Amino acid sequence: QVQLVESGGGLVQAGGSLRLSCAASGRTFSNYAMGWFRQAPGKERDVVATINWSGSNTYYTDSVKGRFTISRDNAKNTVYLQMNSLTPEDTAVYYCAVSSLPISSPNPRFYNYWGQGTQVTVSS
Repeated sequence: QVQLVESGGGLVQAGGSLRLSCAASGRTFSNYAMGWFRQAPGKERDVVATINWSGSNTYYTDSVKGRFTISRDNAKNTVYLQMNSLTPEDTAVYYCAVSSLPISSPNPRFYNYWGQGTQVTVSS
């Protein structure tokens, strides 16, 4: 059974940092892209960052460029999201996902495994 378990969310003040982790189990995901998405209250789920199978190619949505860094450790079947200079606009439930493709894509329809999400709340 495939499982993605996110951790590292929480409450942080504006300007602070958090590091999210997503551990995958049930199969090996080293051949597939992975990504982080987020959903704020009343809004649709949007892409935050994605990374290809090897970690050599990444994508970031404009609002997080220069502040967030996605990385992966294929030996641990884990993807990370380092979030710096957080703002209240970053408040959302963050989801990790595994793609059906090896290449990085911001389109959520290519992702077929999803975690349960972890809450990130940034206070002003």
